[in-house]
Amino acid sequence: MCRLFGLLTGHDDPAETWLVRSDRSLLAQSHASPETAQRDGWGIGWYAPGGRAHVEKGVRGAFEPAERERFVAASRSSLPPLVVGHLRHASNPLKLSPEKLLGLENSQPFETHTLLFAHNGAIPFPRETRPFLGVHEAMPKGVNDSEVLFWLLVRNTEETNDPLRGYAQSVEDLVRVWQGLGRPAIPPFSGLNVLFARSPEELWAFCLWTGDHGAGLLDADRRYYEMTYQATPHRLLVGSEPFDREPAGWTSMPSGSFVHAHLDEGRVSVRTGRIPIPTALEVRPAPA
Repeated sequence: MCRLFGLLTGHDDPAETWLVRSDRSLLAQSHASPETAQRDGWGIGWYAPGGRAHVEKGVRGAFEPAERERFVAASRSSLPPLVVGHLRHASNPLKLSPEKLLGLENSQPFETHTLLFAHNGAIPFPRETRPFLGVHEAMPKGVNDSEVLFWLLVRNTEETNDPLRGYAQSVEDLVRVWQGLGRPAIPPFSGLNVLFARSPEELWAFCLWTGDHGAGLLDADRRYYEMTYQATPHRLLVGSEPFDREPAGWTSMPSGSFVHAHLDEGRVSVRTGRIPIPTALEVRPAPA
């Protein structure tokens, strides 16, 4: 289970402030305790001049001596207006050996020339989901189930031309995979918390989970998958938990919600709502 960071700003706000320097920065979250350390990779993505997505990644924990300097350098190099950060605590639905789980190809964010994507959670049936990727079925290069989810969202967003509808369709596809397997006791996903961008002017955050996975890393009063955001007329910050010690100004995202931010002439407009998932596809316990 991973940690997410997203920034969309109309000012020259350095992402390093929240990636490295704040009380509860992404770097601080990477080693909140030995038991919850995010040891399996990190990544920071942004858009270079001209609008091409760029990502810097590491293979192990951002806090580790061999990685920390690179993480700090990447946070300083990341360019507004849009930055996405990720800490990886690897899920392992394919039951692979630890050494096979690690690698730059498995670290996030994932990207194309124009897309950035980061995910917190797990889908337990990545092999069975791959046929739903359509023309993108051969695109995943690693063994990360999140990469399968990335290309599923890409496929559905391309077909709908709408990330919200594309995300909802992706949830439906995962539930259909689970139903096709006879509704096993394990749900079709633990968490589908996603940050998704198609350009430097637009950021989507989706929050959805099943089950109880305990508390957040730095705040025992928060649920692990309960995302949060802070919005002003010139900036949106969104993440797995607040990046400041003081909770004032941070708004929780309940499961089944989204935040969409758009940048226009230096101002960031934000809308929120419920993800349009049909009730017929609600996850129910498998029959005894």
